[in-house]
Amino acid sequence: MRITSITRSALAAAIALGALAPALAHHSGAMFDTDKNLEVEGTVQEWQWINPHAWLQVYTPDGKGGQVLQGFELGSPNTLTRNGFTKDSFKPGDKVRVIYHPRKDGTLGGEFGWAKTTGGTWLRWITSVPMPTD
Repeated sequence: MRITSITRSALAAAIALGALAPALAHHSGAMFDTDKNLEVEGTVQEWQWINPHAWLQVYTPDGKGGQVLQGFELGSPNTLTRNGFTKDSFKPGDKVRVIYHPRKDGTLGGEFGWAKTTGGTWLRWITSVPMPTD
């Protein structure tokens, strides 16, 4: 059986696409409702400056006099650095205002859009969340 160069090329393309599937699935934003922007104010519990994705953990009011912990997902420290973030952008106890895309399943937290730091600086991660006006 003779394999033609077209068959080899098709086979190579299929293998390459198959190898990319996990990476594409990993970077899906399908879990977030990008048609909605929500906003919360709270207190930083932890700023996780880690690969593959940084996380901002924030205690927010639960509406019953208590607090709940919400997690906001960002990109990698490498890409965040290019957007003005540092490993010291947030500290435990900092007061923050976060604007984000919520999770479609209704669980707390979501995809980080913007946050206003204790110092009054706005930090942006995703461009699909409009810039705050204040």
